[in-house]
Amino acid sequence: MENLSNIGVIRDLLARHGFRFSKALGQNFLVNPTVCPRMAEACGADENTGVIEIGAGIGVLTAELAKRAKKVVSLELDTRLIPVLAGTLEDFDNVEVLNADVLKTDLRELIASRFNGMRVVVCANLPYYITSPVIMYLLESRIPIDAVTVMVQKEAAARLCAPVGSRDAGAVTVAVNYYADAKKLFDVSAGSFMPAPKVDSSVIRLDIRPDPPVKITDEKFFFRVVKAAFGQRRKTASNSLSAGLGIPKDKINAAIAGAGLPASVRAESLKMEDLARLSECIAAKCI
Repeated sequence: MENLSNIGVIRDLLARHGFRFSKALGQNFLVNPTVCPRMAEACGADENTGVIEIGAGIGVLTAELAKRAKKVVSLELDTRLIPVLAGTLEDFDNVEVLNADVLKTDLRELIASRFNGMRVVVCANLPYYITSPVIMYLLESRIPIDAVTVMVQKEAAARLCAPVGSRDAGAVTVAVNYYADAKKLFDVSAGSFMPAPKVDSSVIRLDIRPDPPVKITDEKFFFRVVKAAFGQRRKTASNSLSAGLGIPKDKINAAIAGAGLPASVRAESLKMEDLARLSECIAAKCI
């Protein structure tokens, strides 16, 4: 197998296939040889585990996963890379590459048909522009997976892994932490990629929770409240919630008081339990 972390090898390989990088697809291939082995180890792949990889690229991470996992199913959106992968992964009989968009893929059916009851994890080097949509699709689908290990923009990693109730927290922080326990594993410099992006990256792991950390009567409404609360970060939660939910401010203030929170509280200081209690109070007093 060719050294797929060698820039010269990559250029020759892509030239043979007439491949050009697509800015629209956010393509940046890893050329740091230490990153993919660390990711493959961190995701929990072993001889009893199946892995769904999102975005195979030229197969650098795919190969590391295949060395460790029982089976790897890799979803690659770019049709041009399918023949490239057929060559770079020819040494592995436990890899299946699908030309598919993860956001349009029935992952529950894929798991049932491809992994035969084995433990399943997800591992991905995601383009920055689809980080949040893909992560939330994986979490909200509640598919039978144990963990999601993914490379994201460093700034996004800080927000995704921030404690709920801290200054770095946002609506996506709450959503991710509702479904999973998030932790940052390690940073990856921009120079580790070809072509090099303008920012550094981080690898994070989301361990799926068996149950949410709080009890919610109406999950859909809870996330409406969270989105509204963080919608205007410079304003108090009262102002943000009133504007975001279209509910008179006096009713929102009554709900905030009913939740045992100060009138001037801001969304970023609310912990998961506070948001759950506030959501229940708004539903009871305002809807």
